[in-house]
Amino acid sequence: MAAFMENFIGENFLLIVVRVLIALVLSGLIGFERELKNHSAGFRTHILVGVGSCLMMVLSLFGFEAFIAAYDNVQFDPARIPSYVISGIGFLGAGTIMVYGGTIRGLTTAASIWTVAGLGLVVGAGMYAVAVFTTFVILLSLVFLNNFEKLFQKGKRSIVIEIVAHAQVAIAEVVSVIEAEQLKIKQVEVIKVENGLRSIFIKFEPNKELNRIKLMEKLSHIDTIKGVSER
Repeated sequence: MAAFMENFIGENFLLIVVRVLIALVLSGLIGFERELKNHSAGFRTHILVGVGSCLMMVLSLFGFEAFIAAYDNVQFDPARIPSYVISGIGFLGAGTIMVYGGTIRGLTTAASIWTVAGLGLVVGAGMYAVAVFTTFVILLSLVFLNNFEKLFQKGKRSIVIEIVAHAQVAIAEVVSVIEAEQLKIKQVEVIKVENGLRSIFIKFEPNKELNRIKLMEKLSHIDTIKGVSER
């Protein structure tokens, strides 16, 4: 029975468990920050990516030892599986990127997913100190630098609104309502959707006197407009 359990669990079981748990904690910290900000990929997604990539690294390091020991002609590159993880995680990150007219969102979350995959690989390789330090740097970047960026760009950020309207909507009328508020329009994009509707994305620079609620209310009074929302 003891021999069976030893073969079933393996001699590296406890080491692998420790590495998986460390990957869970570190990736969970980053995911929790994304969850607090209601991003598309949050706590669970980051944990799955971090633990999964750690598992792939552990597989690469310990999963083929028996084959290499049993056959002298078997050679294995432990960097092959991690390289596929790094390239393959881009597909998951791309799924968090959303485009609203002239605005792209989700790039930071996609980058954090890619970085968490790297954290999992580093933990799986046993580089704990590097993983902890990197987690600290990532959290510092996501939390504190984000506030610094907002302070630096205060008053300079553009606003994007999405207007869902019937096909016969007069774009000039919509633009005139916005320009009447002394707002500088930077971009207008019209996308045709189903059932005779259009999505109009308008990007403009706000001013100190802008009342967003009143602006949306004025736009909603146009008969051909069905809905207005800020992106």
